[in-house]
Amino acid sequence: MKKVAIVTDSNSGITQNEAKQIGVSVLPMPFMIDDDTWYEDINLTQEQFYEKLRQNVTISTSQPAPGDVMDLWKELLKEYDEVVHIPMSSGLSTTCATAKMLASEEPFENRVFVVDNQRISVTQRASVMEALEMADKGRSGAEIRDFLERTKKESSIYITLDTLHYLKKGGRITPAAAAIGTLLRLKPVLQIQGEKLDAYAKARTWHAARVTMIEAVRKDIETRFGGDPSPENVVLAIAHTENAAEAEDFRREVLSAFPGHDILINPLSLSVSCHIGPGALAVTVSKRQHIQ
Repeated sequence: MKKVAIVTDSNSGITQNEAKQIGVSVLPMPFMIDDDTWYEDINLTQEQFYEKLRQNVTISTSQPAPGDVMDLWKELLKEYDEVVHIPMSSGLSTTCATAKMLASEEPFENRVFVVDNQRISVTQRASVMEALEMADKGRSGAEIRDFLERTKKESSIYITLDTLHYLKKGGRITPAAAAIGTLLRLKPVLQIQGEKLDAYAKARTWHAARVTMIEAVRKDIETRFGGDPSPENVVLAIAHTENAAEAEDFRREVLSAFPGHDILINPLSLSVSCHIGPGALAVTVSKRQHIQ
């Protein structure tokens, strides 16, 4: 039986301390802030990030340096036979494409398996946990990669925003649209399903946006995941951007709609937070994978 190491990046929401506890390696995502490079969960905390975001400083996302990625793989391959690498969605970053290119070269070819999982945040975390379970059961790196790519679209994230300022700042909506939306107090609901962050619906109030997200989850369960809302069939989770109290309240609302679930709450990836700002709230639904 081959010994398989699991690697992901900090977009999964897995902290460096937690990574040590569960036995995975987490590459910190770099951010350029006023021409300096900061690394998530290394020298950049969630609190520092939002403080700088509110100061309206220039923040841009980057990807792990190829040298850092290869150094980690080389170190792991001294102890492990294979490495499964689960980066953030290829639709949101070139990180995955870069990792695939590096893995095609010696000494990594046929030993490092990069997963184009098209997930981020708590859904990416779920894939990491599935990979760990498969590795513990003796599955090879290729088998784990193939399984995660085959099931990658069996999840959705729905996000509502507290402000349109950051979408306007990033050029995702026009200043005029942002002004009208702010004037009408619109709460957009966005969706990540597969590769992209897309518009899903508009709500007039925060409460209406939360109801819209719950109904979107219900629709996914009914039309994509076999109609069974039980914990045995689907996994629910909540994520937020510096909005922990609201997330706890939303969890109670989600549990009222879908009783019996053990709902994890995690901060949303800082790579997503760059584009949507603080105060956002998200719910995710994924098909539960029963690993044999």
